[in-house]
Amino acid sequence: MFESLSNRLERSFKILKGEGKITEINVAETLKDVRRALLDADVNYKTAKQFTETVKEKALGQNVLTAVKPEQLMVKIVHDELAALMGGTATDINLKGSPAVILMSGLQGSGKTTFSGKLAKLLKSKKGKNPLLVAGDVYRPAAIEQLKILGTQIEVPVYSEDDNKNPVQIAQNAIRFAKQNGNDLVIIDTAGRLAIDEEMMKEITAVKDAVRPDEILFVVDSMTGQDAVNTAKEFNDRLNFDGVVLTKLDGDTRGGAALSIRSVVDKPIKFVGTGEKMDALDVFHPERMADRILGMGDIVSLVERAQEQYDEEEARRLQKKIAKNQFDFNDFIGQIQQIKKMGNLKDLASMIPGVGKAIKDLDIDDDAFKSIEAIIYSMTPKERSQPEILNGSRRQRIAKGSGTSIQEVNKLIKQFDETRKMMKMMTQMKGGKMPKMRR
Repeated sequence: MFESLSNRLERSFKILKGEGKITEINVAETLKDVRRALLDADVNYKTAKQFTETVKEKALGQNVLTAVKPEQLMVKIVHDELAALMGGTATDINLKGSPAVILMSGLQGSGKTTFSGKLAKLLKSKKGKNPLLVAGDVYRPAAIEQLKILGTQIEVPVYSEDDNKNPVQIAQNAIRFAKQNGNDLVIIDTAGRLAIDEEMMKEITAVKDAVRPDEILFVVDSMTGQDAVNTAKEFNDRLNFDGVVLTKLDGDTRGGAALSIRSVVDKPIKFVGTGEKMDALDVFHPERMADRILGMGDIVSLVERAQEQYDEEEARRLQKKIAKNQFDFNDFIGQIQQIKKMGNLKDLASMIPGVGKAIKDLDIDDDAFKSIEAIIYSMTPKERSQPEILNGSRRQRIAKGSGTSIQEVNKLIKQFDETRKMMKMMTQMKGGKMPKMRR
């Protein structure tokens, strides 16, 4: 995400490289380029203009220390202002109702239904909620069916009335159902249109007035750029929603919606969707996003994702096996599955400081582990648990069975052996104990 903007901003800061101090002339030249970069990223014109004026004012008012180069100072000021532009700090969702009611709004195709499922899964696992999903799109049977499929996947009940075409009644009945069945959270998916129209606005306003939701979220496709911001403004004028959800942020290389929406509607971005999987949903942290835009990585989010997949019982089991040099291919494939659950590989790599720029032109496929998995799954259970028996003839058979070459099989086994030795050495250095991850 944001590759185009990140590259342009990096080039803008180079104007100050080699300069001894910040002056009105070199700041003006740098910020002219920064504003152009923001506009190319589809940032609202007024927002881009105000942003560069604020940065200029702060830059010229700084007393530059001899230890800090003008380029570094400008990056720091731009970073802080980017974070402020996107809201400054993360904003929590309101779940105080009994049950708490969340109403979804947005155009058709924005990703409301998928997000409803993702949010239910997130709040169920992280907040201990017992959610109920409500199929309130009475115009698209496909939307009702989609929500039911998602509900089955994440093990969350879905309330629907297939023969009822009154979304207000459905929402009210769903809340009664939730109270009777112990659901402390109700997430209402609503109908969207291809464009804003009066009928849609009246309908969702009627649902809002009838159920008085604790939280109204506006879901928007971030790839629509400036159109997303304009749509958000129109919805906010009618609904006065509480927060924004940006979907498909993983596919947006520009980032205009993320940077403009807060300043235009004065409502926080609360969540961002970063992929198709039901786990691909993140709480929006403006400071971390500013880090990523400026190529500084996002190590905090990376650690949080790792901790979500971290199993203490499994870690203890692995620790014992590693100490006895018994770590095998079954354990190896298990670790690969854990990494894959964390999300898109290129997205994960870009969270490591300094790596984002290095891999920007690389095509890191989510199927990067495919050949490794094929090789391991072509082994017999005995071969996986006893890697030392993998002789030449067995390796030939594995290569043939996995559709790979003998060289690839040999390379994987060599890497596995080296990894196993290194892990054993690390446990010995730690006194036989693996370092604990903090929650």
